[in-house]
Amino acid sequence: MKFTTQNPEKSLHLVSLGCTKNLVDSEIMLGKLKEYKISDDATTADVLIVNTCGFIDSAKEESINTILDLHDQRKEESVLVVAGCLTQRYQEELQKEIPEVDIFTGVGDYDKIDELVNEKRSAFTNQVFLASDTNERVITGSSYHAYVKLSEGCNQACSFCAIPSFKGKLHSRTLQSLVKEVSSLVSKGYTDFTFISQDSSSFLRDQGQKDGLEQLILEVEKVDGIKTARILYLYPSTTTLDLIDKIADSKIFQNYFDMPLQHITPSMLKIMKRGKGVEKLIELMDHMKSKPNSFVRTTFIAGHPGETVEDHEALCKYISNYKFDRANVFSYSTEEGTHAAKSNDLIDQETIDNRADEIGEIIAKTTQESLEAEVGKTFEVYIDGESDEHEFLLSARKTTWAPDIDGEIYINDNELYDENNPKQLEFGKIYTVRVSELSGDKLLATVIK
Repeated sequence: MKFTTQNPEKSLHLVSLGCTKNLVDSEIMLGKLKEYKISDDATTADVLIVNTCGFIDSAKEESINTILDLHDQRKEESVLVVAGCLTQRYQEELQKEIPEVDIFTGVGDYDKIDELVNEKRSAFTNQVFLASDTNERVITGSSYHAYVKLSEGCNQACSFCAIPSFKGKLHSRTLQSLVKEVSSLVSKGYTDFTFISQDSSSFLRDQGQKDGLEQLILEVEKVDGIKTARILYLYPSTTTLDLIDKIADSKIFQNYFDMPLQHITPSMLKIMKRGKGVEKLIELMDHMKSKPNSFVRTTFIAGHPGETVEDHEALCKYISNYKFDRANVFSYSTEEGTHAAKSNDLIDQETIDNRADEIGEIIAKTTQESLEAEVGKTFEVYIDGESDEHEFLLSARKTTWAPDIDGEIYINDNELYDENNPKQLEFGKIYTVRVSELSGDKLLATVIK
């Protein structure tokens, strides 16, 4: 995702890679550099920033390629800044290997980016930066939706994940800080919110409270002006049946359940250090699915060390039977510093990729079935604007769905239209639609209310 700001004198070009948690940090950097004019043109920008991702090999490669591409495009005397997870993880190596970069910073100095740019110096604060209600952000990509970060770091010890090694232990924001930020965003016209973190269901556990998300739901519901909200990244061992019930009972929070499972067999969950028995895990998943109009999303890893053919087949069967609304699969990537990297049971890359492809085909089928089940239904959507497909089609998103990742609905008719009293549909507003058909992976719908 690319962003750019505006000052008669100086311009800024920013590229935010990786997850939406990175996006929030990028928006804080834009807020700190708001005297700059945001520009889409890297060749004329005075300051270029890449907020990197260092999660898996493909993300690292994308980050490095983006840095080098921007250096090739930049004008003389411009300042190239590299921030984020990749630089935090590989500080010394990157500073040595990419001398083209003017400023290096990690995940602890987003709120000092203006100072670093002005002084043209690098900095790596040991503690990860966590947004607060006092940080002014430049919200990107939407006039009505905003991401809100609950916490940083993670207390889990998943075998394959390096995030705790460079982001540290769980560090939650205060509930008061979150409510204040949300209230401020509502006052600016934002009505739809997605709450995110590495492990959202552990929110406030570092402050001795086990029901942090339940408290968040109750407090957010008191804020006038919020229409819809959802929570991303629930963790199996810190998600309870009561939390699922609280989400389902909420008038604002959608029945959106996003829990990365990674696997489903007892042996693999133990190897992956996922901390939840299979019976309890299946109970959670079935409870989510039982809720009215529930939407369940997950993630899997194919080819983790120690995965047998039987484990893989059992996972395929579970995915096929459960019929997730949306899911992703990643080929296992060995990350230095992780428990899995020390395993003697590594699987060859061809087998890993074949298993990922097989799971991907099952996911494609269940996603299609989820979309087909929407045909003929009536529900609420947000209209985002004109579609990229055709000037006469509007792009919309079901209010339950998260932005960008869960799909797009094309509005191809409007029953509210009256040529004697024409009324334009407003972008960023909620309308009731009736779905007429599925074309490829896009639902086509008519506005009826």
